[in-house]
Amino acid sequence: MKTSKLSEGLKGSEIIKIAGEVNALKAKGEIIYNQTIGDFDSSIFPIPKELKQAIVSAYHNDHTNYPTANGMEVLRETVSDYLDKNLGLVYSKDEILISGGARPLIYAIYQTVLDVEDTVLYPVPSWNNDAYTYLARNKGVIVETLPEHKFMPTAEDLKPHLENVNLIALCSPLNPTGTTFDKVTLTEISQLVVAENKRRAELGIKPLYVLYDQIYWQLTYGTTVHYNPVELVPEMRDYTIFVDGISKAFAATGVRVGWAFGPSHVINKMKAMLSHIGAWSPKAEQMATAAYLQQTQAVSNYLEQIKSALNNRLNTFYKGFKLLKKEGFSVDAIEPQAALYLTVQFDLVGKTTANGHKLNSIEEVTSYLLSQAKLAIVPFYAFGTSRTSNWFRLSVGTSKQEDIVTVFKLLKTALKELS
Repeated sequence: MKTSKLSEGLKGSEIIKIAGEVNALKAKGEIIYNQTIGDFDSSIFPIPKELKQAIVSAYHNDHTNYPTANGMEVLRETVSDYLDKNLGLVYSKDEILISGGARPLIYAIYQTVLDVEDTVLYPVPSWNNDAYTYLARNKGVIVETLPEHKFMPTAEDLKPHLENVNLIALCSPLNPTGTTFDKVTLTEISQLVVAENKRRAELGIKPLYVLYDQIYWQLTYGTTVHYNPVELVPEMRDYTIFVDGISKAFAATGVRVGWAFGPSHVINKMKAMLSHIGAWSPKAEQMATAAYLQQTQAVSNYLEQIKSALNNRLNTFYKGFKLLKKEGFSVDAIEPQAALYLTVQFDLVGKTTANGHKLNSIEEVTSYLLSQAKLAIVPFYAFGTSRTSNWFRLSVGTSKQEDIVTVFKLLKTALKELS
C-alpha cells in the first residue's frame, strides 16, 4: 500500500546502509573500526561532569513540565551572553530560539523563509541539505566543490546563481570535511549576498537569506580561526540565520540542546512553526545548559581537553595517510582544521583484488575497505557529490588513540593486495 508522495520519494540514508554492513560483520564476530559516525563514543568522550550534574540536579528540582515555546529565558540570556563574549555577536534573548538540537531548527528555517517551489543553493559535499530541500518541497541548486578549495564553496562558485535562489545553506566548520571558510572567501560571499539584497530591495521582492550552520565552531585546531558572515560584513545581520548548540563541542549529541539566532521576525516565525511540532529541548536539559555555560573555567577546561584529544586523533590519521601516499599507495588526505572529521581519498576504482575482482565503483571500494581493512568510512556521494568522487569522510569521535596503529596495519595490508 502506498503512502504520501513525499514519504515515498524520500531517499534512504547511505550512512545507515553502511551501518547495516558494519553490523552484519560485527554479528559474525569481526572487529570493525567504524569511523562513519558523526557522533561520540560516550565512554571515550563523556559530556562535561558539571553538565551531567546540572542535568541530574534539574530533574531533582522537578524541571519536568513544558518549557517555554522559544526556550527557557535563563538559557536564552545565557546563550546571548556566551555569543557576545566568545564571538562578539550581539543578539538579545528575544532573537534566540532554543530547540531539541540543530535539526528542528534547520527544518524550521527552510519552512519559514521558503515558499513551496522556492530554490535553495547549497554546496556539496554537505550534510542533509538534499533531504531538507526535498521535505520543504523546494528546488535545489547544487554546487560541487573542489579539493583544492578544501571542499569549501567560493564566491565564484555561488555568484552565477544568486539572482535565482531564495536561500543559501552554508556550514563552517563543514560536515563532512572538517574544513572551514577562510576570512577572504566568506567576506566575498557575504558581500555578494548584501549586493543581491540591495537589488531585491529596489524591486520589492523577498530577500535572499543565508542559513549558517556553525555547530562545530568551538572545535577548531592549530591556527584555524572560525569566521561568520555578520562579523565580517555587518549588513549580513538582516539576512543570516545561525544554527548552533552544545551537541558537538561538548559531546552532547543526545542531550538535545540547540539554538538558532537571527532577525527577530524570522526567529518569531520559526518559534511558531516549532511550537506546533513540539520540537522543544527538555526543560531540565535547558536549565542545566544555562547553569553549565555560566561556569567559564569549567567550559574552558573541557574544550581544551576535548579539542586536544580530537586533534591528536585527526593528526595521527592525517600523518598516516600522508605516509601511505609517500610510500606509493593511491591515497591522500586534507589537513584537518576543525570538527571531528578528516577528508581522505582512496583512488582505487579500476584496481583488482587478490581474488581477481576489479573494483568498478566507489561503492565497491567502500565495501572492500570494510571487508578487507575492517575500516568503515563514508563516501562523499552520501553527502550529495557525484558517485564518482573518490573522497571520503573519516570521523574520529568513536576512535581510541591506541587503535589507530592497528587501523593502518590492516589498511596497508589491504592496499598491498590490490594491483
